[in-house]
Amino acid sequence: MPIASIIVPAYNAAKTLSETLKSLSAQTFRDLEIIVVDDGSSDATAEIACSHGDPRLRLVRQINRGLAGARNTGIAHARGMFIGFCDADDLWMPDKLVAHVAHLETNPLVGLSYSGSALIDDASRPLGLSQRPRLRNITPQHVFKRNPVGNGSAPVMRRAALDAIAWRPTQEQARDWWFDESFRQSEDIECWLRLALSTDWQIEGVRGALTLYRINDTGLSANTDAQFASWERIVSKLTPLNPAFFAKHAPAARAYQLRYLSRRAISARDGAAAWRLACESACCSLRPVVEEPVKTLVTLCAAAVLTALGPKMLNRAQSALVRKA
Repeated sequence: MPIASIIVPAYNAAKTLSETLKSLSAQTFRDLEIIVVDDGSSDATAEIACSHGDPRLRLVRQINRGLAGARNTGIAHARGMFIGFCDADDLWMPDKLVAHVAHLETNPLVGLSYSGSALIDDASRPLGLSQRPRLRNITPQHVFKRNPVGNGSAPVMRRAALDAIAWRPTQEQARDWWFDESFRQSEDIECWLRLALSTDWQIEGVRGALTLYRINDTGLSANTDAQFASWERIVSKLTPLNPAFFAKHAPAARAYQLRYLSRRAISARDGAAAWRLACESACCSLRPVVEEPVKTLVTLCAAAVLTALGPKMLNRAQSALVRKA
């Protein structure tokens, strides 16, 4: 039985899957299995997985269930006591798994271990940007407001922690859910927040940008309104777990989420959406201004420049700042 399982949800991932699997096979922690869940792909995803050549890899095929459904299928097939997730377009640094296994083995109260992430583009080139989250003393409000886990390819979880949040919906006859398959966006943060609110398992990070998180044009231009609606569904779903918690922290968390979406709109060079979302964030709560004044003001200024002067001027301003730095 392997100590660790890595689940790779894959939907029409032929372009990037081979590189992802190479990064997982190159992990310095060797006692692992790789479970590729082909989520109803119509391209060569399954063939690429089968031809990878690592005997530790298993392929599971299913009808399309979405990212949450693919992760759930992978968890159901996993045999390891530690379970990591890597989307089929992201990469892991060679020492990622060994760092998380050591962290979990030496900290028995930690149920979810995560790392920072470096951002890469479609061609796997570094963008010079990274997610450097808070690593210690993580509370439910940290998860709600700032999601230190960052993305779905960052965590490695203890199987026991996952099983603590498993349930079987009424429409399922013989299949547990860990991630909520009714979400097509934000299913990861819903899972992390549910873990934080409903169990005693701790959430902690390890040092280093051990995940390479791919930013693509489709992701940047995703519908921000749909993303925000999905986030609001999380609030509605989980509020019964702790109404007082959500009454206290939802305004600030909503402001942080809107600021995040404004920054996504800035990256996509959608000035109108960026400015609207930045203004809505300020109307919800001024906590981001108080707690993170520089990042909040930079977001507002970038949205204003993009809206008033256009993408070219914003590009020039960003280039000037990079040269100055």
